[in-house]
Amino acid sequence: MAYEAKNFDYLIGTTGFSDQLLKNHFTLYQGYVANTNKLIEAIIALSRENRTSTLEFAELKRRLGWEFNGMRLHELYFENLSKTPAPLDQNSLLYKKIVAQFGSFQEFEKYFRASGAVRGIGWTVLYYDARSDFLLVCWVNEHDVGHLTGCTPLLIMDVFEHAFMPDYGLKRADYIDAFFKAIDWNAAAKRFEASNR
Repeated sequence: MAYEAKNFDYLIGTTGFSDQLLKNHFTLYQGYVANTNKLIEAIIALSRENRTSTLEFAELKRRLGWEFNGMRLHELYFENLSKTPAPLDQNSLLYKKIVAQFGSFQEFEKYFRASGAVRGIGWTVLYYDARSDFLLVCWVNEHDVGHLTGCTPLLIMDVFEHAFMPDYGLKRADYIDAFFKAIDWNAAAKRFEASNR
């Protein structure tokens, strides 16, 4: 089995994201897919050779989380962007949940933006914990560290430098503005509905 990189070229021309930034970002994502496949192949090969107690096996297993999560987070990130952004339908389950928990959509957005402005590199993720019926906005510093087990990622914002510095330099707030203007809230709403089944 091998993972295949998805084609996100349809995002070329998205307002607030230069074509070059997007193309570079897609190439980076494709690297995560390729490295995930290489790691899985190498891990399987070492296992078949009964070399699972080697340092090489241990390091490959550790590295897999970084590459796999890098692949998946980028897919979720690109999938919640659009050249024709859609606001969150006020009749949707997600909108109602956000308002019930945060008091208003504006308060949620303020909170999400503040999380994205945290000093450092990483991801800002709106998670849904179905067990507690609770939304959580988290800062994930590294791909393989800080994820909330059992929670569904609904909205993902990449806040590594490659996602904004070529276009915005150190003006992260301007990038966050562009991100919010390019969100396809239908993607997040569908993720939420799927997690409630």
